[in-house]
Amino acid sequence: MMTSIFPSSYCLKLLSPFPSKPRTLGGFQARPFPIPRVATSDPFVLQIAETLEDSIATLSSSSSSSSPALQKLRDTSAESVLSMSWPSRRDEPFRFTDTSLIRYSQIHPVNVPPLSDDLIGISSDTQFPNLVIVDGCIIASELSELPDGVYVGSISNISSETIMESVLEFVSGFHVGDLFWTLNGIGAPDVTVVFVPAGCRVENPLHLMFYSRGSDSESNQLLFSNPRILVLVEKGGELGIIEEYSSADGDKRYWANPVIEFVVGEGAKVHHSYIQKQAAAAAHIKSTFVRQESNSSYKLVEISTGAKLSRHNLHVQQVGPDTVTELSTLHLSISDQTQDLHSSLVLDHPRGRSRQLHKCIVAHSSGQGVFDGNVKVNRYAQQTDAGQLTRSLLLEPRATVNVKPNLQIIADDVKCSHGAAISDLEKGQLFYFLARGIDLKTARKALVFSFGAEVIEHLPYSSLREKVENHFQGLLESTPQGVAQ
Repeated sequence: MMTSIFPSSYCLKLLSPFPSKPRTLGGFQARPFPIPRVATSDPFVLQIAETLEDSIATLSSSSSSSSPALQKLRDTSAESVLSMSWPSRRDEPFRFTDTSLIRYSQIHPVNVPPLSDDLIGISSDTQFPNLVIVDGCIIASELSELPDGVYVGSISNISSETIMESVLEFVSGFHVGDLFWTLNGIGAPDVTVVFVPAGCRVENPLHLMFYSRGSDSESNQLLFSNPRILVLVEKGGELGIIEEYSSADGDKRYWANPVIEFVVGEGAKVHHSYIQKQAAAAAHIKSTFVRQESNSSYKLVEISTGAKLSRHNLHVQQVGPDTVTELSTLHLSISDQTQDLHSSLVLDHPRGRSRQLHKCIVAHSSGQGVFDGNVKVNRYAQQTDAGQLTRSLLLEPRATVNVKPNLQIIADDVKCSHGAAISDLEKGQLFYFLARGIDLKTARKALVFSFGAEVIEHLPYSSLREKVENHFQGLLESTPQGVAQ
């Protein structure tokens, strides 16, 4: 029997008023025996956490061992979750993001490793070194082109004491996580570790391909998975990483709750490409945390087009001078989707540089885009150069976007700017096409595609760029009359 992850010093006993008859609680069936509680705890959150614990116990019983680093992560997360509550529209970070798709579903953590039948339709069609990860479990890899000293794999398979020391320092060292980061820490079946030693330049990008199993779209069940990745790039190292999320079956319902954490060492460079094209009925809530040392560079290009509810919580902290951060994002809603980016960039040291470009296209009357971008320039971050721009296209009546670019500046020697623009296509641009004999549909299609292509062009690999362009163009073609009118 596995000991509960919830420390007794943090818990009280709360007896059900009807111990012989299970109660239904937010899609869960409450246990008919005492459940650990804290006076300030949210019963729904604790029920999820306890169900995750049961799931992990099942997985642990079928495996030979559990990594001490992974257990450390679970213990830390279990302590944190006791004081957390499920977000509502009354909470400022979720004021425009409705999580009822999750809240009122029957949530069932994935508690068995993938079987052969689960892998139908899953492929690793890529020319780069790659891992195929299904519901947080590595099921295939092709890593022959990686340089010596680079480690990519499960945290439990690390044999190097040097790598394990670094992993233990950072595996639970990010303390800015919210509820979803914490639930991932409790329910992650494994941690995929990517380690690049000092001075090592990885020529080809590493392609992480994530797939999720799900339940039928007509069902109220929501299969819940928690993939977790830790990327450590030491001093002077260079790495490109492609993080791609897909579904083997586009009609399935599931909740993917991934976390990826980057530690970018002094003078290191990381180029991060993030592609999200989950199933249309899925929920996808992703957390990205980045720690940048001095003279380091982190560049993110995000293309998010899938899922009914998609949210990206992005936190970047510059912990040294002369640091460069570039964030480029494209969101597309072609149905009753919510595409949400909440980003936070903290600059604490001199001569930091950051650029953020957010673009959103809403092509459905029930579609929604959300952007909440916060750039904080603290007192000692003198000579900082920070720019932030968000631009949105609303192509249908009643399409919605809520944007909040935000600069908080305490330093006095800085160069900072931000801006926001929301509109339909400009009539002058359409007239330019029409005056040259190009029909309205073709003109709108060209303008919408070029609007998104500005971000897609930031992808550093031609094969990936072509793949994303074709996918993006296909989605635009699937809207009424090619693009919304």
